[in-house]
Order: sequence, then C-alpha cells, then structure tokens
Amino acid sequence: MRQIDISCAIATAARLLIAFFAGAPTALAAGAATDGPITWVAAYTGEAAGNVSGGVRQGADYAGQLVLGADIDLGSAAALDGTTLHVDVVDRHGRNLSKDDLGGSTSVQETYGAENIRLANLTIAQSLLGGAVVLEVGRTVANASFLDSPLCQYFQTNSACGTPVFAPVSSGFTMWPVATWGGHAKIWFTPRVYVQGGGYEVNPRHGRNGDDGLNWSTAGATGVVAPYAIGYTTTFANDRLPRRYELGGFYDDVDYADPLRDARGNLAAVTDQPYATHHGRSGAFVRFEQMVYRPDSASERGLTLFGVAMAQASGQSVEDHFLEFGLVQRGVLPRRDKDTIGFVVNEQVYNENALKNLRLIRAAAGGVGKLARDQIMMELNYGAQVTPVIHLQPNLQYIIHPDQFGAPARSPATPNAFVLGLRFDVDLAALGRGSGRP
Repeated sequence: MRQIDISCAIATAARLLIAFFAGAPTALAAGAATDGPITWVAAYTGEAAGNVSGGVRQGADYAGQLVLGADIDLGSAAALDGTTLHVDVVDRHGRNLSKDDLGGSTSVQETYGAENIRLANLTIAQSLLGGAVVLEVGRTVANASFLDSPLCQYFQTNSACGTPVFAPVSSGFTMWPVATWGGHAKIWFTPRVYVQGGGYEVNPRHGRNGDDGLNWSTAGATGVVAPYAIGYTTTFANDRLPRRYELGGFYDDVDYADPLRDARGNLAAVTDQPYATHHGRSGAFVRFEQMVYRPDSASERGLTLFGVAMAQASGQSVEDHFLEFGLVQRGVLPRRDKDTIGFVVNEQVYNENALKNLRLIRAAAGGVGKLARDQIMMELNYGAQVTPVIHLQPNLQYIIHPDQFGAPARSPATPNAFVLGLRFDVDLAALGRGSGRP
C-alpha cells in the first residue's frame, strides 16, 4: 500500500499563509471575516482515501486544498456603491485514488484536480435595484453559481460535490478552481424566487496540472457553456424549514468527440481513426433541498433531504442520465449542534454507444465479461466539530460497478470497491485570530 506523505502540502500551506498574513492589515476572523471593507477568507481541506477491497489494486492517496481570498466592498473602499471585488487563490496538491488504484473516472476525493497554486477567481460583482439584480463577470467558473450547494461541505465524494458529476462529464461545464472568462446574471422577482443565466469560456488548456490561472488568453478555447436556472429558495431567516427547488439546464456550444464512430461512420476503436467531431449539446436538471425536521427554531439542528436528476437533452455524451438522493442531519448528540451525519447515493447511467466503444477496447486487450450500464456511488459519514475551527469527517464509500473509462484496456472487470476516507477542514481565518481554543 502506498504511503501517504503530506509534508510537501504542509510546507506549501505554511509558505502561503506566512505571505498572506504578512500582507493582511489585521488578523483574520472566522471563516469569511470582515476587516473594514475587506472580508478575508482562509481555509484548508484535506481528504485521505484508501480502498480496503475492490478496484484494480489496494492503495491509499491524499489530496488537499488551501484557499486564500478576499471580498472587497468597493462601495466603502472606492465609492462604487453595490460593487464587490472577489479574489481567490488556491493551492491544490496530492494524488487521486480513483486514477491510481480504483480504475474509475470519478474521484472519491473532491479536492483533487488542477494541481497547482493558481488564481481561481477574480470577478467584479454589481448589485442593482437594492439587490434585486446581481451581475458578475471576470475570471470565474460555472459551478460557483450553478449546481453548487452548501451541503457539499458534508461530503468527500466527487460524484456529488462540488457539483453533480454529470455536468462536467456531459459538457464543458467549468469547475473550480479552473477559471476562465465568464459571468452570470441573477434576478430576484421576490425575496424567494429567482432566475439566473450565464456564459463561460470552455478552454481545456487551463485545466492542466501546472497551470497558474494567470494566462488569460482565449487561445485554445473550444466554445462556451451557458447554464440557466429558475428557483425558489428560503433561509433560516425567513423559513422554519429552509428549502430550495430549482429547474434548469445548460447548452454546450462546444465541439466534442463522438463516443463510438469515426468521421466515416465506422467503429473508431476498430479502424483506429479519430472519433468524429460534433458540435453543440444540451442537458437539463431538477434538484431540491428540503429541511423536514427542526426540533428547535432557535437552532439549525435538524434533518435536510436533497436530490438531483439530470439528463442529456441533445447530442451525445458518456452519460445518459444521473440520479442522486441524500440527507444531512445537523446536531446528532446533546450539546453537539455542529456535528453531522451525511449519506448520499447516486447513479450514473452510461450511454450505450460509449459502453460499446469500451467493450471494443476491452475485447482488443483480451477482456471478457459484461459491463454494467451504470455506476452507483455512495457515502456515509460522521462529521465532528472537534474545535471551533477543526472539523473531522471520517467516511465510508462504496462503489458498485466501478466504471472502466479510467482504465479502458484493463481486461478483467473491476470489482466493487470499499473505500475508507477521512476529510478534515480547518478554518484558518478563525485560527489566525485565536478562535481555535475549545
């Protein structure tokens, strides 16, 4: 079993923190802490995972993410009322257990991807009409405004977080921390009802490990992805049982490869010719988050259910549709209001042409046996707020019918995988002010 070594990650985090705190005018407060017109952000998330059975082989990996950022109120700082500058720098580091040992294409560590120190966000947001209209443009990502959820902090699997995996698999949907040119507009018809839409450059060059996010050229761009949604949402401030219901979709104005055939209509895996190129595809989704039990209106303790359904509307993709259901229970034991229990299960149903192509590749490598048409991933976890700034979240993950898109030439079918994981979150901003004392 490979040894997990995080000394390099800790050293990198320490260097960045020293530089960040040296430049900050005052110490940081909890989470997103306000210092005059500036709200500072500093947080670290680490995720370890090891498969005790199943997959291609047994192993263990670690991935981590350090985020340092600031939101600057330009109304106070520069007399630009309703204008905010957002900036975030991310250091991602580590390895991917799914790629190294499980053989699948969906990570069990949502902090893995785009490994490097990079500028992840630099946008200007403008609030108009008393907040009824919000516009934001700059270097950003689609999942910062679409399909993300605060419930993601309670899970480690990348099949559910930071956005349902169907979106990036089935389109050029841009994901944190790979920023490109983009923006969105959100209109609140009432304090609870909104509509929003956006457009984001799709540029695969920026997703490579080692990219620093400072190359703002559109060279290499393959098109634009345009998500949209209409929703109804409430909060603890205006609803005893907060909820969100959302209906939306995306249009992907990007060239993509046919999952099976070459330009002549023949099987590309047989002819060894490039896969045919198509242009434009779309998808649709519906999702909900609903608190169903809250014993005390003075506390946020209670049970929240959530679910997602996504499907391909036009064009072709590796996946046909995606279904997800889960729950989060906040407050588990007496006087443990911030502890949580989380469970999520989702199913990725694959396109028949993509599976046929995979079967051809496997057959050429001597593979036998039938491939399942779906992959089911689930996670059960307990989150413990150890101190006001440290959250530990051990988790169990189980993968049924692990896909072989990550290792298509592997001849034997990949066994179901059982994964032990540990996520931890450190609120570095609060720690900087000394709020880490129990």
